[in-house]
Amino acid sequence: MSEIKLVGTAHVSQNSIDEVRLAIEEFQPDVVAVELDRGRYAAIKKEGKPPEMEDILKGGNFNETLVQWMLAYIQRKIGMDVGVEPGAEMLAAINEAESREIPVALADRDIRITLSRFWSGMTVLEKLRLIYALMGTIIGGSDEDDEKIDIEALTKDKDLIEMAIEEFHNFSPNGAYALIDERDAYLAHSLLRLSQRNEKVLGVVGAGHVKGIQRYFENPETLPPFESLTAQPATHNWKLIIGGIFIAMFAFLLLLIGFSGVGLDVLLSAVVYWVVINGVLAGGFTLLAGGHPLSALTAFCVSWLTSLNPFLAAGWFAAVTEAKVRKPKASDLQKIIDAESFSEMRQVPMFKVIFVAALANVGSMLGTFAYFIFIFPILGIDPTVVLVDGFNNLVAWISGLFR
Repeated sequence: MSEIKLVGTAHVSQNSIDEVRLAIEEFQPDVVAVELDRGRYAAIKKEGKPPEMEDILKGGNFNETLVQWMLAYIQRKIGMDVGVEPGAEMLAAINEAESREIPVALADRDIRITLSRFWSGMTVLEKLRLIYALMGTIIGGSDEDDEKIDIEALTKDKDLIEMAIEEFHNFSPNGAYALIDERDAYLAHSLLRLSQRNEKVLGVVGAGHVKGIQRYFENPETLPPFESLTAQPATHNWKLIIGGIFIAMFAFLLLLIGFSGVGLDVLLSAVVYWVVINGVLAGGFTLLAGGHPLSALTAFCVSWLTSLNPFLAAGWFAAVTEAKVRKPKASDLQKIIDAESFSEMRQVPMFKVIFVAALANVGSMLGTFAYFIFIFPILGIDPTVVLVDGFNNLVAWISGLFR
């Protein structure tokens, strides 16, 4: 009968590196399964080619990419504090296995699928909470003010691990489901499949996954279907719906203003303010991200249109302009990983392009909301009178057509 042994690690722990090596020596596994996918394996082994800016722009997942980089930065910052490179325990497992000619299996889900499901599964409130927490961690207090984290305790104190996971579930239930629960199931699937072909399987996984994986080992019938864990999240039809609602609201608003009798100048002003409010906020947020004035101008010029088209985003156009000006290189990705501060990270052209894209989209979205909130006070007209008169006149006009 096959045997599966789990080693729970902290990703920036010297003790974890030692424990992994010792487990391989003592357990003598037929295969060592590590909590990595192909992309992260290549990164740890410093193999493969970093993604080009064109590929990132084509993907269009600016927010997910930005969150991934910020999470990687925080993990590396913790690693620097304790003197261990993130992922060192996985590299130790790989090197130790290879030195003993033991096969290495990649047991984790593709990081792109995980991040996509992580981001798309979260509510707007959860996303705002996450970004606020990440920015607070990155930009917040100095190292001297921070409490030192006992990384080694994370691999020994099960209660502490459970508390941390529970806190994450409270902070972002949907995000935790994709990042922790689903990957517990995926890793369990991978290890069980390996056990069908090998007598002794050693799984090197993050300490936070051990309990969830063991629960599935004890109750394999509760494992969700493997295919359900690997599918890309469904297309965001809600984006199209919301976009369509805003288009309809804008068109209907202009129609009512036109039929209300306030005059053509007010109608034209409503259109002009749509362009200005959307453009100023999109362009302003582009500059806030450190974008080039040409990128801000691009965001200003297209925001009024992209706000009316759910298939377009002001951030994408701003990012394309920023990329042409900054000329990021594939090597920038390593500079982002190696950055020792958020300010240093912001100076890297590739990061700046993605940051511009994300904030330009935020500005454009806020511009749309601001327009509907402030348009009537700006125009100096009573919304109740205009909308009621406009609606009544529109109904009368339509009735006249059928007489």
